Amino acid sequence: MSGYRARDTGMAGEEAVSRYLETLGQTIHHRNWRTRRGEIDIISGDADTLYFIEVKTWPRGAAADLDIVIGPKKRLRMIETAKYFLSLHRQYKGMYIQFDVILVSSDPLKDAELRIEHLKDAFSEHD
Repeated sequence: MSGYRARDTGMAGEEAVSRYLETLGQTIHHRNWRTRRGEIDIISGDADTLYFIEVKTWPRGAAADLDIVIGPKKRLRMIETAKYFLSLHRQYKGMYIQFDVILVSSDPLKDAELRIEHLKDAFSEHD
């Protein structure tokens, strides 16, 4: 897949996941929040939880590939980025923090039905 097509597929997958999260009652606070430490695809929240979400759009992906999708280094960068986000956004102090991974296992650029697999609380700082 070319870089341009991969980027478009990823962006379309993140858009689909944002709509999915909103159906769960979550508010999308940020998309593609970046620092030198890393990037978080989606930061969302509900009444008492702040979600840091990694989205992977794989036309033929599966949850069994989670360690390949988001290995230990990526998890650590995401945790460090989340900590930095929280240090800048004190309004979220006291909220429960959850790291989710959401797989979009069909091509959102095609008319095929999207399959979203939501791995809630997929990892934590203490794993």
